[in-house]
Amino acid sequence: MGLKFSANLGFLWQELALPDAIRAAKVAGFVAVECHWPYDVPAADVRAALEETGLPMLGLNTRRGQAGENGLSALPGRGADARAAVDEAIAYADAVDAGAVHVMSGFAIGPEAEAAFIDTLRYACAQTARTILIEPLNSYDAPGYFLTTTAQAEVIIAQVGAANLKLMFDCYHVQLMEGDVTHRLERLLPIIGHIQFASVPDRGAPDHGELSYPHVFGIIERLGWPIPLGAEYKPGGATEPTLAWMDIEAGLH
Repeated sequence: MGLKFSANLGFLWQELALPDAIRAAKVAGFVAVECHWPYDVPAADVRAALEETGLPMLGLNTRRGQAGENGLSALPGRGADARAAVDEAIAYADAVDAGAVHVMSGFAIGPEAEAAFIDTLRYACAQTARTILIEPLNSYDAPGYFLTTTAQAEVIIAQVGAANLKLMFDCYHVQLMEGDVTHRLERLLPIIGHIQFASVPDRGAPDHGELSYPHVFGIIERLGWPIPLGAEYKPGGATEPTLAWMDIEAGLH
């Protein structure tokens, strides 16, 4: 069957309104979409575009918070705000039938932050049967972010102990922080809920850089991964000219 791909509309087709970006992704050959923060767009408009194109929405993020924040869930003393962001994200996911909610930890450090994050995640997992995702971010792009490695995420997932809490494995972030991407994919596969990719180190299209994506994609396909992979890269301009990898580089579409 070959791998299938999801367009992350947080980066791709940013010049378009979200419903039109969904339509553009369909035309380009993606079989799913995902987004970052869709909350300024009426959910009914997004759902209409999804139904029109037949594309599923794989996931969305909880809000970042106030200016300069990058998530709320690990911030000590902000539990009420974190839960409100979770409630909002789940409600939007319900409205557009998104498969997962990525709960963003935010800028924090230490045991109090870990306790706050675990508390918010337990709350989120109890509110929905949808998948709750956590994603380690690299310290170059997001210095001070609480969750930075797959090893840290693995411990937190075990501590929360909820069947619907999974790891968002972004090959770009993992390569920058830990390397050894394909072995980590194999070992962590039971707790992975979504896989994303971009070139390293510039976060561009996956047709250059230090990761060989034909190799990475081949490993993922051999592992039997069933969910479309998330193309979360920065096109650096118009999206269409960057899509040759779907046919030439990946050789899977």
